[in-house]
Amino acid sequence: MTDLSRVLPGFPTAPYARLLPALENSKVTTAELLTLDIADLGKRTKLPLLDLKRLCNAVLEALHVDLGVSEKQPGKPSALKQTASGLAQRWSTISTLDESLDRALGGGVPTGYVTEIVGESGAGKTQFLLTMLLAVQLPPPHGLGRPALYISTEAPLSTKRLAQMLNSNPFFKDLDKKPTLDRIMSTATPDLESQEHILQYQVPVQVERYNVGLIVLDSVAANYRAEYERGGSLGSNMAARSADLIRMGHLLHDLARRHNLAVVVANQVMDRIPSSTNGSNSGTPGIFAIKTSADTPKSPLPDAAHSTTTELIAASVRMTQDSPLASRSRGPWQPPPGAEPTSSLADMVDMRSSMPEPPPEDPPAPPSLLFDHQNRWVTGWGDDPYADPNNFKTPTLGLVWSTQVAARIALLKRPVYGRKDVIEDEETGGVALRHWRRWMKVVFAPHVPGTGQGLDGAVEFEVNMGGLKSIEKDKKKE
Repeated sequence: MTDLSRVLPGFPTAPYARLLPALENSKVTTAELLTLDIADLGKRTKLPLLDLKRLCNAVLEALHVDLGVSEKQPGKPSALKQTASGLAQRWSTISTLDESLDRALGGGVPTGYVTEIVGESGAGKTQFLLTMLLAVQLPPPHGLGRPALYISTEAPLSTKRLAQMLNSNPFFKDLDKKPTLDRIMSTATPDLESQEHILQYQVPVQVERYNVGLIVLDSVAANYRAEYERGGSLGSNMAARSADLIRMGHLLHDLARRHNLAVVVANQVMDRIPSSTNGSNSGTPGIFAIKTSADTPKSPLPDAAHSTTTELIAASVRMTQDSPLASRSRGPWQPPPGAEPTSSLADMVDMRSSMPEPPPEDPPAPPSLLFDHQNRWVTGWGDDPYADPNNFKTPTLGLVWSTQVAARIALLKRPVYGRKDVIEDEETGGVALRHWRRWMKVVFAPHVPGTGQGLDGAVEFEVNMGGLKSIEKDKKKE
C-alpha cells in the first residue's frame, strides 16, 4: 500500500504479498483500508473480499499492538481495561517545582508527548525551561531521575542562571542528592541544516547512551524564520517549510514515545492583524459611491435626466468593480422609491444586461466557521470575547506546527502601571516599567482540560531568584 510501511514499519507483508500490488495501483491508503467498506474496497481493487477482510483485521491488530491497547500482548493487560490506579502508575510527569503550576498542568509536563511553551519576550519561557532542566533529575514523582539535553538555536545555555536557581530555590535545600549541572548536556544549532542533522542523527545516540529524560529545544522558530523568511520570500517557500515542520514534528514525537521522555520546545509569537469587514457591515461606502449635493436624491447612480452617457457608463463600471465581499451583503441596485425610470436609464440597464452575468456565489460561511474565529482557540490569545483584537498574538510557524504538538502552554504578561511601578531613566529622562504580571495558561493538552476564556483559570506567577513561583490569591488582594 502507499503508506503501510511508514505507518507500521514492522508489519509482516509476506502473507499478503499478492494483495499489495493491487492496493498500490489503486492508491489505497492505510486509513482507507480501515474505514472503507469491504465491498467498496473489492470494487476498487478487484480483489477477493475474504482476503481483504483478513488484511484489514491484521492491520487493525498491528495498530493496537503498536499503541499498547491489544489484549494479545503477553503479560500486558489491555490499556482500555486497566483501572484508574493502573493508569496513574504508568503516568509520569516533570514538575515545575510549584504546587499551583503543577496542579494546573495535571502534575507537570508529561512524558511521551511534545509540549510547546509559547509567549512574548520576557514572559518567562526560558525560566520555565531552565526549571525543568533541574527538575527532571529529581526522583519520582517530581522528576524522572534522568539527565536532560538542551538544544539552543539562539543564545547558549545560561549556566550562571541555573546555578542561581539551584542555590536559591527552597525545594533543593533539604535534598540529600541535588541536581547538578553536569547532568545537563547542551548543544547549539546556528542554522536549519545543522539543526536537522543534530535532531536526526546525534540526538537519538545521546538519548540511548545517557538515558535522557528531557529534550528542550529553545526555540523552535528561530532557524525556520531565518531560513524561509529571507528577502520576504515566505509565500514561495510555504510548502517546503510545511514539509520540514511536519518531518521535525514526527521526529520529535517518535523520540518522546519510543524513549518515554518529555520533549519541550519554546516558541515565539507575532502580532495577529484582525480582519476587516467590507461592505455595508463596516459602515464604509463602496468604491462606486458618488458625491451628491443636499438637494439631490442620494443614489449610487447620477440622475439620468441630467447626466451624459459617459457619466452613466462610468457609474456602471464603478458598480461592477465593487468588492465581492461587499456584494454579498448588498443586492442589485434599485432606484429610490417613487422614482420613474427614464429612457436613458433603461438603455443603460439593457446595456449592462447584455454582459455575461457572473456565476452565483455561495452564501458566506457563518462567523463560527471562519479561520480567524477558530484560530483563537488554539493560540491562547483572543478567546476572551471582551479582549482587544489589536493585542492578539499568534504563535509563529502557523497552524501546520500547531498540529505537531500535543500540548500548548501559553505564558501571558501585562504591564503594571502606577507611580510605584515605574523607574526614571536618568540618562534619557524617560520612565521604564518596573513590574509585569505573568500568567500560565493551558491552551490544549491530552492529559488535562484547557484553561477557560481569557485569564479565567490561568495561574498567575512571578519570576524570582529560585525560578517560578505562583502568586496566592491572598497576595493578589493585597
